Amino acid sequence: MSYVVAVRALCEFTAKQGDLDLRFTPSPSAQEGIAGHALVASRRHAGYQAELSLSGDYRELHVRGRADGYDAQKNQLEEVKTFRGDLAAMPENHRKLHWAQVKVYGWLLCQKLELAEVRLALVYLDINSQQETVLTQHFTAETLKAYFEAQCEKFLHWAQREMVHRAARDDALASLAFPYAEFRTGQRELAEAVYRSATSSRCLMAQAPTGIGKTIGTVFPLLKAAPKQQIDKIFFLAAKTPGRRLALDALALVKHGAPSLPLRVIELVARDKACEHLDKACHGESCPLARGFYDRLPAARSAALAEPGADGLLDKETLRTVALAHGVCPYYLSQDLVRWSDVVVGDYNYFFDVSALLHGLTVANGWCVSVLVDEAHNLVDRARKMYSAELDQTDLAGVRQSAGPALKKPLDRLHRVWRDLARDPQHPIDQAYQVRASLPDKFLLALQNATSSISDDLEENPTRVDTALQRFYFDALHFSRMAESFGAHSLFDITQDTAQGRHAFSANRPAARFSRLSIRNVVPAPFLAPRFAAARSAALFSATLSPQNYHADTLGLPANTVWVDVPSPFLAEQLAVQVVGDISTRYQHRELSLAPIAQLMARQYQQQPGNYLVFVSSYDYLEKLAGRFQQLHSQIPIWMQTRRMDEVARDEFLARFVPEGKGIGFAVLGGAFAEGIDLPGQRLIGAFIATLGLPQVNPVNEQIKLRMAENFGVRQAYDYTYLYPGIQKVVQAAGRVIRTTQDQGVIFLMDDRFARPEVKRLLPAWWEVRQMRIRPANPIDEIWPREVSVDSASP
Repeated sequence: MSYVVAVRALCEFTAKQGDLDLRFTPSPSAQEGIAGHALVASRRHAGYQAELSLSGDYRELHVRGRADGYDAQKNQLEEVKTFRGDLAAMPENHRKLHWAQVKVYGWLLCQKLELAEVRLALVYLDINSQQETVLTQHFTAETLKAYFEAQCEKFLHWAQREMVHRAARDDALASLAFPYAEFRTGQRELAEAVYRSATSSRCLMAQAPTGIGKTIGTVFPLLKAAPKQQIDKIFFLAAKTPGRRLALDALALVKHGAPSLPLRVIELVARDKACEHLDKACHGESCPLARGFYDRLPAARSAALAEPGADGLLDKETLRTVALAHGVCPYYLSQDLVRWSDVVVGDYNYFFDVSALLHGLTVANGWCVSVLVDEAHNLVDRARKMYSAELDQTDLAGVRQSAGPALKKPLDRLHRVWRDLARDPQHPIDQAYQVRASLPDKFLLALQNATSSISDDLEENPTRVDTALQRFYFDALHFSRMAESFGAHSLFDITQDTAQGRHAFSANRPAARFSRLSIRNVVPAPFLAPRFAAARSAALFSATLSPQNYHADTLGLPANTVWVDVPSPFLAEQLAVQVVGDISTRYQHRELSLAPIAQLMARQYQQQPGNYLVFVSSYDYLEKLAGRFQQLHSQIPIWMQTRRMDEVARDEFLARFVPEGKGIGFAVLGGAFAEGIDLPGQRLIGAFIATLGLPQVNPVNEQIKLRMAENFGVRQAYDYTYLYPGIQKVVQAAGRVIRTTQDQGVIFLMDDRFARPEVKRLLPAWWEVRQMRIRPANPIDEIWPREVSVDSASP
């Protein structure tokens, strides 16, 4: 049995020394790196061999990789590194790592071609200037062989431990038993579907109702499949913190039921949640946990894997304890430990984002991974945000005011080019919102020059703290990256606004008009499809994945993706669903809707006192409805979701829902309390939903609808833009009421449009929907005009 290791992984393990150093020189994106490598190769002669596969063995190790290029005429092997900024500012330990990689490749080349010697070259390409800096050294094959074997010896003991761990892990997983005496209704069907998708190397979309135990029902079958399918790692990806917690709890349950199972589970959290010194930069001269990081990393790594937490998991707190005990950064320790973990639990962005850690490591190391996407209905919106970018002219104005002399010229030029966008005779900005077919080249060039200058300035002043400049810099870099991949999947739009508050230019001058430039991703499919392709299998699961084609199209799932709709364990008798036919919550009818909604809520509460939730479309509507309800029914306790609630306030809101409690909580549909919360039994006995959740009809959403029509056809455009996202939120909110097979509850869908066939077919199949009226003597036709359609209505 051999242990396979990539050249880069080998060198990062054996040759990294000294400080963690992340000065203000962000690495080029993967796309920029690929383009840079292609540019270097295009400058070489016809016989130049690019992307040369090399491999070799040393005892139990099989080392493999892909060298960037070999020039047989010069007998020169090249390793290309793209960068931005001042090459002289590159830390010395980075350069040593680069030499380590090319030296290992050098021996593998000499072995393959039976060379006695070779010249090795590090080719540094500045992605801004596209200039090359080439550093060369000459080595004999014997020298390179000795170096290669020395690196392998440093890694060999660790590799042997890893092989023992993998064998023990797979043996234990092969005999792993389900942690409960029996499966819940629907849970076995879900588990079998996940197992089959893993064994057939396909994607799975699983619509499974709340309450069947989806988390353990997806984790367990993948663990069982891992040995035979030779799965290296399982990635459990969640949209929110509660999803991660459920996954960790499920994995702790698995380990509790199999104490001898050597399963390494790690939780990844956001950098700002793990950082111990948010006021310091990530380099040894600033942060004590970055100083000597790579020298102390081996001991911290060994300790973390040898002594996981009480539940056998490397969660946030356990990692922090280990990291601080060894004087290293918890965040970057967790990133290293991903390489040696069996299950990784983290946010969507770790696999799907522009520079996602887990995807990058999967590709670089050739891992066989299976991906679980929890609450996958959230992925469309989250992915859109990942691949969108925005620049605000007020931010540029603020940066120009505080910038030093070195930045004045490039920022002034960027300001002029930006200002000239409004003077373009072909595209005059004489309206608040405008869409352009393409991004202006002149602006992108000015933006590139500005980011290059800011990069140089930040490098020359590493101890200076300028939060606004850094934020604008990173926003500009992301905007440039998204501009490179702009296409039919996105919009480029310009929004005019009046500068308010963020930057005070002059109290005596009239407010200036500024603009925001947005690259607005509409269809993330082209970006996500390669991520799904990199995984051996992927299972996306949620209670609201209907209709299937909407998620498959927008997420870029493979054509052979399997669909399973797990039957609900709940009975129609458990939930009374009423469509209130004489209420309209359309924007123009909201004032009229307040009194009848309050009347219905009070009547239901008086008939059956207990805990209820009411969901509305906006905070403004919430405040008006809550105010009217209190005015009319002050004896009934209420509590409200407020704008920008912190975690403590959210916990206090939920704490009101106790089994013996009585009152009504007011919340916004699609917000923190509309999904991902569990209030079983008498903690919640009903919900009033006073909106279809349709996105607002506005110029942006209308442009999104046009782009949907271009991608998927006119017939799908409205549904993909408005109807499906809205009803999905409604079903998620309604799902808070029935959590177990013992629960009983009631839901009022308070809008006449819920009775329409195109809406009813999107509601859960197990619901029995009945219609009712509050005022039979005063039908809706006499109050609200029937010509207002679902298609033209705002939420």
